[in-house]
Amino acid sequence: MRKLTVTLAILGTTALTSPVLADDHLRIVEDPLELTIHMHWPRAQGYGPGGDTSKLYPVEEAAREMTGVHLIDKTSGKNTKDNNEAMNLLIASGDLPDIVGGNLIKQPVNQYGPEGAFVPLNDLVKEHAPHIQAFWDANPEVLASITAFDGNYYYIPYLPDGKFGRAWYIRQDWLDKLGLQQPQTVDEYYEVLKAFRDQDPNGNGKKDEIPFFARDWEEVIRLVTLWDARSSGSDTYHDFYVSTEGKVVHPYAQDAYRDALANVAQWYKEGLIDPEIFTRGSSSRDYLLGENLGGSTHDWFASTSGYNAALAEKIDGFNFTPFLPPASAKGVRVEEHRRTPVKPDGWAISYTNDHVVETVKYFDFWFTEEGRNLSNFGVEGKTWDMVDGEPTYKPEVLNSDSPVNSQMYLEGAQIYRGYWMDYRYEWQWTSPEARAGIELYDANNLLLDQFLGVSFNKEEQEIYDKYWPSLRTYMLERQQAWILGTGDIKADWDGYISTLNKMGYEQVIEVMNTAYARQYG
Repeated sequence: MRKLTVTLAILGTTALTSPVLADDHLRIVEDPLELTIHMHWPRAQGYGPGGDTSKLYPVEEAAREMTGVHLIDKTSGKNTKDNNEAMNLLIASGDLPDIVGGNLIKQPVNQYGPEGAFVPLNDLVKEHAPHIQAFWDANPEVLASITAFDGNYYYIPYLPDGKFGRAWYIRQDWLDKLGLQQPQTVDEYYEVLKAFRDQDPNGNGKKDEIPFFARDWEEVIRLVTLWDARSSGSDTYHDFYVSTEGKVVHPYAQDAYRDALANVAQWYKEGLIDPEIFTRGSSSRDYLLGENLGGSTHDWFASTSGYNAALAEKIDGFNFTPFLPPASAKGVRVEEHRRTPVKPDGWAISYTNDHVVETVKYFDFWFTEEGRNLSNFGVEGKTWDMVDGEPTYKPEVLNSDSPVNSQMYLEGAQIYRGYWMDYRYEWQWTSPEARAGIELYDANNLLLDQFLGVSFNKEEQEIYDKYWPSLRTYMLERQQAWILGTGDIKADWDGYISTLNKMGYEQVIEVMNTAYARQYG
């Protein structure tokens, strides 16, 4: 993979300015300016509706009219859904488009930016992007999280909005039938799950209830928080976290995890956890709730609360409701999962771009009120109207058979450009039950600080890449085996830790902490 360098001629373009039309404050250029873009993300491999680059997103058409900037697709790797493969193909070619965007660009951009493949944005944003700079001034920790090892940042990220994502859910109708209260502690939760297992709350005369289930098997690991351990430090499963001592550690190498996972394994042995937790897959929620078998889970507010309406006619009195996280063994309530304030997705300016200032002004457009509305809700008058100062979806959008987010993807809204999400977009199609649950969670002090990641230099990245993939695989293999009853985590612990260290765990932790100290001070 060849090393790319930014020429003085390219850097010199940062001193240029473009005319701003007096009759349109959003206009960036007087004459249309075409910029090429690589846009590769899970929903579309190309800059067009569903990846169809022969068509324009309605949002793109509106942005062209407002700014004068026209994005032209030049996406690599259209034949693969693997964004890493697509990015590698792009970098290896050396033929970068003006803008490189999409899913998981942080690592490659921060790796190849310092080598010259991408333009540093620090000064450009300060000089030409006041709306982005205002966001950084208000959220310095987010800016720190995207900064590369050389002190520069090279991309504008997708910035989620809102606080809560997942919650604990329980069959309130089963509790009522059995004369039980919502569990307030881990011990009470244990007793409730046993009652679900033994007392036939679905009333079919069979012992077929699944007390705890999850469509993402990783959520069974989330149970360790009930015994004061951690399963992740971010909204990504199996992630590192920052300890109370201010050091980056991995949850699966901590003594608290050992003790907590032993309890999870015991719950599994007692039949309180879905025996097919690792194999049933993403359809488990549909099946276990639809067949009146599932009792409790940990899942997304918006989608999980929708089952009350969906199953109202099929299951008499069906009531799947969010409840506060049970207090842990030490009496602490926590909701480990939360929405991250920044994603590794977004867009960057490549070294081939001859219109750097215009491009960063274009990036800034998406942080203006008009641009932010466009990136979140689509085109005003087409998918939404302004009602009492609030962007409000049209009834045909909210009442469509297609989910609102799926509709927006085809409009060119909510795609992985660098933009600031507006939670009002999601709140409009969140059910009353989910809204009540979010307000319940928001009224309590449940959230933990997040680990927002680190940016490695070349040597650190090599150490991480050498050791971490095999370490992670080994951790997950042992984790699953212990839950299923193959081995005893407490008896095996010393050997497990010794193996981790032989496999390079200490070296990984060292580079993680070096990078963390450099990045966050």
